[in-house]
Amino acid sequence: MIMSNQSNWHGKINLNYQYKSDKTELISSFAQSPFKIQQSFYPEGEAICHNIILHTAGGVVGGDLLDQNINLNSNSQTLITTPAANKIYRSNGKIAVQNINITLKNNSILEYLPQEMIIFDGAKYHQSNIINLQDHSTLLIWDIIRFGRTARGEIFSQGYWQSKLEIWQEEKPLFIDNICLKGEDNLYHNLTGLNNNPILGTLTYIGNNINPETFTNIRQLCQDSLINGKGGVTELIKGLNCRYLGNSTTEVKEFFFKIWQILRVQYLGKNAIKLRIWS
Repeated sequence: MIMSNQSNWHGKINLNYQYKSDKTELISSFAQSPFKIQQSFYPEGEAICHNIILHTAGGVVGGDLLDQNINLNSNSQTLITTPAANKIYRSNGKIAVQNINITLKNNSILEYLPQEMIIFDGAKYHQSNIINLQDHSTLLIWDIIRFGRTARGEIFSQGYWQSKLEIWQEEKPLFIDNICLKGEDNLYHNLTGLNNNPILGTLTYIGNNINPETFTNIRQLCQDSLINGKGGVTELIKGLNCRYLGNSTTEVKEFFFKIWQILRVQYLGKNAIKLRIWS
């Protein structure tokens, strides 16, 4: 866990899900400002519980410390999202920190699909995602980052963004991904950096082994469905990792949605749905 000193907000949210009588329910929750959890809803039937996590402060500033703890008991099926883009404001010298800890018990399925995060020029932000899986559990998680308020002509020229994703199963690492990008002109413009593309997206799936045909279809999707950006996919132990680099939030969301659609039919036997809150 990453620690931050003298935080302004110490937001915390704890979510605990249980499957019983053909229904997944949020059986206990705790939310401390600026977090809130909206009432569960079931647009796909009672087996899959949908929840929206709210950040009521409107954005994250230097010194904020945010903790999310999510637990899915056996056979639970849950989709978690957010209502709007999260904003990481210019730092006052302090670091903004978010720690997300997820535990998935046997045969549970979590789809953690937040909307994009906008990293303002001069922001300093650390995020840690630590995920522990038991046997036969399934995870699909994505992260979409926009560096700078590009509609205003802003680029990410100072500050830094750091993200750590660790996925473990039975105390063995399945996937560990650490990225740190510093705001500077060389990073933003260089061919070996962002190459003038402000949006970086990552989608990670861990679950049933992917059959060769599915993997081929996703690779083909990376080539055929992108106009403004580029995508790539890497096979993982029991899953895959997909990247996007480009300049269109609409494009990366549609790209990830198509990948989710392909994978979801395989691990859940259901089509992915576009939530109304994403419109």
